[in-house]
Amino acid sequence: MIRKLSALFGGQSLAMDLGTANILLAAPGKGIVANEPSVIAIDTYTDKIICVGREAKAYIGRTPERIQVLRPIRNGVIAHYDAARQMIAHFVRDTSRKMNIFKPRLVICVPMGVTPVEKRAVIEAGMEGGARQVDLIIEPLAAAIGAGLPIREPLGNMVLDIGGGTSEVAVISLSSIAFAESVRVAGDAMNVAIQRYFQDKKQLLIGETIADKVKIEVGAAIALSEPRTMQVYGKNLVDGAPSSVVATDSDVRKAIREPLGAIVEAVRNALERTSPSLSADIYDNGLLLAGGGSMLAGLDDLISRDCGIKVRRDADPLTTVVRGTAKVLEKNADLDHVLLDR
Repeated sequence: MIRKLSALFGGQSLAMDLGTANILLAAPGKGIVANEPSVIAIDTYTDKIICVGREAKAYIGRTPERIQVLRPIRNGVIAHYDAARQMIAHFVRDTSRKMNIFKPRLVICVPMGVTPVEKRAVIEAGMEGGARQVDLIIEPLAAAIGAGLPIREPLGNMVLDIGGGTSEVAVISLSSIAFAESVRVAGDAMNVAIQRYFQDKKQLLIGETIADKVKIEVGAAIALSEPRTMQVYGKNLVDGAPSSVVATDSDVRKAIREPLGAIVEAVRNALERTSPSLSADIYDNGLLLAGGGSMLAGLDDLISRDCGIKVRRDADPLTTVVRGTAKVLEKNADLDHVLLDR
């Protein structure tokens, strides 16, 4: 019977990047099979799910009282357990149905410093979503594997993964983390800083979604050779009427100076606390950027200039982590040693 079940379940597995901003799922040999915002809308009168993902994200700031829109993953971990459980369960079930698989093995990426309570919450949510087994992997390790870095070698590899809630810098050697630091400053903190800047300097109240759009479309970490502008719509702080202003890359750069400074400082601290031999490797190999937050224009040049190291961005930074997690599954037990102990 056990052999029959093993044959039935064999090869059925999913990798999940449980991000603050987005949830991505990948299947070994099939690539990315789901990519949705980590958002869920719930009817507070009935406690039933209204929608999840992109549809729910469109509800942010636009709902009546009875509809609650939640982002249950905060700083990379579960902040609202019931909503997270329902959201994870929805994505696992929906993806499994579309791929015609049953009770997959699930490997989920989690941030560094995840507590035993947080690990248990993630595992239980995955199991309730229909997985037969849930394992966890630290995000920077998954990013290094996804980018094809030689993590097994006695060689220093440095990774900076900037997500929605956390920025995690890690030095990896011999399939382990030699030094790591996590700061709860990333894409969301930049959005908040942009909202605050427009409120204080432009007397315009803008929503979270608009701030994110401004960051993506005109944001830059350094001065650009060709300035960027866009029209930004919101609510006039003085009279409460709908209004708009022109946003420039210079505005965004001023707005996000503080969160960018915290991220650069985390890289500097990691370099200072890394052993001389690993530091020499990093000087030769440089730093790998991954995560959606790393896509900010000029961020690679800013870190290179301020930290004195080469910096390269992964070809597809949004999917680096989940691609690495899928590789762990593709290698069967060959990379199981990188998984977290329960």
